[in-house]
Amino acid sequence: MDRKIRVGVIGLGHIAHIAELPALAEQPDVEIVAAYARSAASIETAMSKYKIAKGCKSFEEFLEVEMDCAFVLTPKTTHYDYVIPLLEKGIDVFCEKPLEVSLARSRAMVEAAEKNNRILMIGFNRRYAPVYAKVKEAFQEKAPDVVIAQKNRNGSEYRATLENAIHMVDLLRWFCGEAVSVEAHSMYTDPNYEDLVTAQIRFDSGSVGMLVASRQAGQWVEKIDCYGGCQSAFVNAPDSVTIVNEQTEVRTAMTPLALGWARVEDKMGFTQEVAHFLACVKERRQPVTSGADAYKTHLLMNEILLKAGLPGME
Repeated sequence: MDRKIRVGVIGLGHIAHIAELPALAEQPDVEIVAAYARSAASIETAMSKYKIAKGCKSFEEFLEVEMDCAFVLTPKTTHYDYVIPLLEKGIDVFCEKPLEVSLARSRAMVEAAEKNNRILMIGFNRRYAPVYAKVKEAFQEKAPDVVIAQKNRNGSEYRATLENAIHMVDLLRWFCGEAVSVEAHSMYTDPNYEDLVTAQIRFDSGSVGMLVASRQAGQWVEKIDCYGGCQSAFVNAPDSVTIVNEQTEVRTAMTPLALGWARVEDKMGFTQEVAHFLACVKERRQPVTSGADAYKTHLLMNEILLKAGLPGME
């Protein structure tokens, strides 16, 4: 593709402004040709900050704009309604996680991408974060014996584990393989706004993964501990990772990124995932976090939710 990549953006909320829009604006071979949000004020704000050629008043108007790919950054309950028409029109799609709240709709989105020979990438940005990439590299020859993944914060939200802790479930799959058994527990007053989920997962590699996801923590904490092969890895996301073996202990801080000016979007992998998606669009190859691969994470998440006594994704 010799010309610039024509990109459209649907959804102009918080995640768009802290992650995707800044990353897109830095790409020299990208032109943001259209943006759509339900709020006219959101469109005006985005157009005033970024070089966006057209602000659309409706999704139908957005679909009429010629583009190569689109970023769907809307709430999870709306993804299906946007992604399917885009794929059917022949547009590659980057979709924020999760795919959907329903497995059936999630599967339909994956099938639509395959049927229309389009790229569908899901925003599991943690796989692109430097701290987690270091862990993957350290255990590339053999999966860890055990991975303890924690994602804790204050304040629940609708389908909290599906919305937020799914990042850690995806990392557990990435590090350990495919799940073969799951045990899980939860605490809640309202099962749609759970306060805690814990899970123990055995993988086909022999690894055991442990998930802790509390929504009653004092502050935001995301961390992973890995053990196996006479080495350990400790991640305090997004700022540092320590790799320890019998002879050395190496701590890597993310402050040197971008010559010491690393932003949250750099450290959390947002910048890298946008670049990866655009490269896949140009080179016509499947992304690391393709819709098909992400669907496997959703299947595992569904089993965790059901074993924890929470509503599933059916």
